[in-house]
Amino acid sequence: MGDPGAFNTYYPTLLRYIGLAIVLCLLIYGTYRGLRALGVKPEAATGFSLITPWIAGRIVLTAFPILLSFYLGFTEYNILWDKPKSLQDPLFHYKYALSLKVMKFDADERVSIAALGKLDAEGPRIARYRELDSFTIGDTNYVIGATDPFFFKAVWLTLRYAVFNVPLGLIAALCVALLLNQSVRGIGYWRTLYYLPAVLPAAATALLWWWLFAPKSGLINWGLGQVGIGPMGWFTDKNLVLPSFIIMSTWGVFGANTVILLAGLKNIPPELYEAAAIDGAGTWSKFRRITIPMLSPALFYNLIMGMIAALQLFTQQAFIPTDREDGWFLNWFIYNEAFNSGRMGYASAVGWLTSILIIAITLLVFRSSTAWVFYESSREGEGA
Repeated sequence: MGDPGAFNTYYPTLLRYIGLAIVLCLLIYGTYRGLRALGVKPEAATGFSLITPWIAGRIVLTAFPILLSFYLGFTEYNILWDKPKSLQDPLFHYKYALSLKVMKFDADERVSIAALGKLDAEGPRIARYRELDSFTIGDTNYVIGATDPFFFKAVWLTLRYAVFNVPLGLIAALCVALLLNQSVRGIGYWRTLYYLPAVLPAAATALLWWWLFAPKSGLINWGLGQVGIGPMGWFTDKNLVLPSFIIMSTWGVFGANTVILLAGLKNIPPELYEAAAIDGAGTWSKFRRITIPMLSPALFYNLIMGMIAALQLFTQQAFIPTDREDGWFLNWFIYNEAFNSGRMGYASAVGWLTSILIIAITLLVFRSSTAWVFYESSREGEGA
């Protein structure tokens, strides 16, 4: 007989699941009866009623949180409070995140918070400028002040990660896809092997790399020690944090990206290569003139999805802690502001700023696609 204490612990949860199932069944039945009363055919009514739970879940779990976060971005809110508090300046959180100031200072002078001043906006706290970075033009020294320097550090780290991760991932996935496109014995086993990283949980992968990069007991540092290189603090050294995450990200290129590119390669008509060979084209010429243009829609898709994923990195950062001074990724920064610092309103505002950044970059990539993405259907339409 099982532990009665454990049964009593899970019994309320079981009742909630049963209650939810009953509510969903009633919702499906009510939707079906309502559509039939409106004269909808039985087949259509059945289809619409069966997707009703999905629509309800999408509204409750996706649409409602999006709209709520938009509202909270203009308020001050802590998850322990009953309700949000209004701000004297509804745009305070956005001003606090984006405010920058540049001022001169002497080389021998230490820049103080008082010298940088404070943000001219009414909010729940005094927003003072703090030093973000400094630079020199000629003989004049300048300091850049920000009300939240950690936000700009998160943006800078995330953008640098995306700039390196996305191209490297595309190149590596393309190389693997070209290898897996060869007609050799046992190629099916190799394709299965290279796809395995895509089905592994991101949390397990992060913990695996954390063990590999461990300063004292990590396998990578052990291998470096065998060739006379001292141990390196991969995730603890501010100069190695970004390279460590980039190296770790290469693990994922052997999954879905490779499969999509491989499908694109299979879709290229072999007659194109035969015609090019007759005209005396070499391997590189075929790759540049045929493979890349015909594969450009798949490359474009992987570019968009890879860029969005890189700008939304979260799980790896959650399981591999790094110093806040070295910079956090944007999603991890938002999570900490919301749940660890209790500033849900500010976290919501930063979340919307992140969404705007992702949308803006995505639109730029879409705008550039007309210059390098080849669609066979559009070419056939022009020929007609």
